[in-house]
Amino acid sequence: MTRKSWAFGVSLAVAAIGWSCGAGSSQEKAGGTGAGSLVRLQGAGASFPAPLYMKWFKAYSAAHDGVQIDYQSVGSGAGVKAVIDKTVDFGASDAAMTPEEVAKVQGGVHLLPMTAGSIVLTYNLEGVSELKLSRQAYSGIFLGKVRKWNDPAIAATNKGAKLPDEPINVVVRADSSGTTFVFTQHLSAISPEFAKSPGTNKMPNWPVGTKSKGNEGVTASVKTTPGSIGYVEYGYAKSQSLPMATLENRAGEYVAASTPSGQAALASAQIPENLVVWASDPEGKDAYPIVTYTWLILYKQYTDAKKLETLKDLVKYCAGEGQKESEALGYIPLPSPVAEKVVAAVAGTAVAASASTGS
Repeated sequence: MTRKSWAFGVSLAVAAIGWSCGAGSSQEKAGGTGAGSLVRLQGAGASFPAPLYMKWFKAYSAAHDGVQIDYQSVGSGAGVKAVIDKTVDFGASDAAMTPEEVAKVQGGVHLLPMTAGSIVLTYNLEGVSELKLSRQAYSGIFLGKVRKWNDPAIAATNKGAKLPDEPINVVVRADSSGTTFVFTQHLSAISPEFAKSPGTNKMPNWPVGTKSKGNEGVTASVKTTPGSIGYVEYGYAKSQSLPMATLENRAGEYVAASTPSGQAALASAQIPENLVVWASDPEGKDAYPIVTYTWLILYKQYTDAKKLETLKDLVKYCAGEGQKESEALGYIPLPSPVAEKVVAAVAGTAVAASASTGS
């Protein structure tokens, strides 16, 4: 699937509609819920959870007459901007939102961890079906210090593998990306040199690499470019049957991405009251080293009562029944205590004082 077709593919609305304002100021322009019972929800943001969100939103719409949900996989940075600009009813970001970003939204937002996933290094290397990368090796690759596939840093952990004397083609994200934020946060945690520059960022000044848009774009680029390596969400690599490197974790063990290794990584991360937590370099010998939650962003105030009611019910479905769909698509189901906190967080959200009853 091409990047262009994917972008259109994640749209779940039957008809093209205008974007509605999350706080309700342009609900009538978007169709609102005035003349009939139709509820249209517009969301945008992270590509990391897009396959799962697409499945959830399609299933929910199918089970609820008069509900249309349109989610655009445009990247975490664009999703946060849309929330701040109030051009959507909800957003999504792998980097959550900073306090400074939240402060720009009158009334505030709910940051809701809806699923979790691993970030993997997928590669295209003929004749190499298994690849082990030390922390030194994979941080060096993305620093531009490890440049060839037969570099000693790679050869040391891959004895017997036919590593070519060829340059490594690094593929990175071109857009403002929560996946990039999480990946660079991890690289900064394991490499003081990386922490200094380029550091943790949604859109860093990479010292090496060609750029592709979205997890889907990086996946497509690696799949079609011999000698390449890139970072993507586990589900994308799994769905495309791409090889994934086994990575050295904090305990010095080489661990492959999987549901159990992802759960082991999240076990060390205690969810605080604001529901934002990071596992930048998780402990535990069974923990996969690059794992993150990803957040759905809802406003704390809506002027359209029917939209708010639908959003609350949608979150309840996604955090409950919807979690059964996670593992098959390569995501890590929410721990039960986290799912309960997500539902509780939105349960008390009320319609803004100036709101009507949804007309």
